[in-house]
Amino acid sequence: MTSDRPDPATVVSDSMSSEEILEELVEGTGINHVEVIETVIASLQQDESAMVSHTQNSYLWKFKYGSVEVFVQLTGQTDEDTFKVWSAVLKLPTKNDAGLMRRLLEMNWSDTFEASFGIFDEQIVVLSTRTVAELSAGEVSRLITVVATIADDNDEALQQEFA
Repeated sequence: MTSDRPDPATVVSDSMSSEEILEELVEGTGINHVEVIETVIASLQQDESAMVSHTQNSYLWKFKYGSVEVFVQLTGQTDEDTFKVWSAVLKLPTKNDAGLMRRLLEMNWSDTFEASFGIFDEQIVVLSTRTVAELSAGEVSRLITVVATIADDNDEALQQEFA
């Protein structure tokens, strides 16, 4: 299957690779995670779909990628804070929950890279989460891209088979 969407391993802009863009955002002693996340989302979003919600230290972004909505959450910039990316692919319950769970566990083993399938708010989601400690610009880019791509590549097939 061919797609004009970026490969999870590489995201490029018109004139610079994502690595070059992200390297420019890494300044001296640390990385500005908010700027990196916004750069990655800008390279992936469709139809200027990105929205952001910001509280005192926390950020939540939402953007459209293919047929799915992707959420990115940053709870803060300290080592103990978390970076989370998720996208819903199927509502529960389904016509064959046992078959679906088996399929998702098999896919978690072989097809999801640093992401996994899970259940959140009565929905099957693709997700990745980790602490901010030692989180690099490359990891931010890869995790957002992996979750968005896996969700978009699998949502319609899972809905067709199990909804």
